[in-house]
Amino acid sequence: MTGRPQKRRGWRRGPASASEPRRAPAAESGGSLKLHKVLAQAGLGSRRDMEQWVSEGRVTVNGAPAHIGMRITPKDIVKVGKRVVGWPPAASLPRVLLYHKPEGEIATRDDPQGRPTVFDKLPRLRGARWLAVGRLDFNTGGLLVFTTSGELANRMMHPSFAVEREYAVRTVGQLGVQQLARLSAGIALEDGMVHCELIEDKGGEGANHWYRIVLKEGRNRIVRRLFQALGLMVSRLMRTRFGILSLPPRLRRGQMEELGPGEVRRVMTWLGLAVPAAAQGRSARAGTRNHRRRSSAAR
Repeated sequence: MTGRPQKRRGWRRGPASASEPRRAPAAESGGSLKLHKVLAQAGLGSRRDMEQWVSEGRVTVNGAPAHIGMRITPKDIVKVGKRVVGWPPAASLPRVLLYHKPEGEIATRDDPQGRPTVFDKLPRLRGARWLAVGRLDFNTGGLLVFTTSGELANRMMHPSFAVEREYAVRTVGQLGVQQLARLSAGIALEDGMVHCELIEDKGGEGANHWYRIVLKEGRNRIVRRLFQALGLMVSRLMRTRFGILSLPPRLRRGQMEELGPGEVRRVMTWLGLAVPAAAQGRSARAGTRNHRRRSSAAR
């Protein structure tokens, strides 16, 4: 179901390279872990967020202020404020949600303008928090992945892992041969060169035209800026795949679906993350029932 790219009418499955395992994680030294990694695995936020917390003095180790790059062992007492953060449990799997984001929602927790946020609809957690794997802007819909694992989120988002993102793009006007060649060869934007791994003409009617494109990075509004550089306006944009996770055809806008343990293990293996030994023997079917949740907006 959700752990692999789904076939959809008129849309071809992503390239085979999208399902190849990523590099294995580097071995930890002496049974220790980097502090910001432990905090991220505890579900408190991304590794970048945790480094920021450390630099702001919000984290202590054995009663003393922590520092960037610090390594800790299970014997160390780590606190964020007054809260004690436990060592990552060896037998637990992170949770992963697929959400079909509709246009008109923001992908941040708080908005000064009071607009709806994707976090309003997520299941409540105890002792952890949902992390968005990448973002989609206010006017973009489609697949948005959430997880309780900062390490999983980091590996999917970090440029060094070059995880593919696939989009369905509707433009006002049609790309010419030279413009298509530029997308493949690379276009210089203000924050660097960008090129499409794949671009496919999906046809259209009237002034509107559809394209399927695949990128290996997720800079802010990158798809819209690419087409703007070519003189075309994007009138609709949807993300249909992120790595080996595809938007299930049955998942309507505003609905979410949680991956079962077998699917989570598959994602972790693909990303080169160690799967907890106690979780490896569990049935891939366990926990796959009753994972679909509908938001009130979709009912």
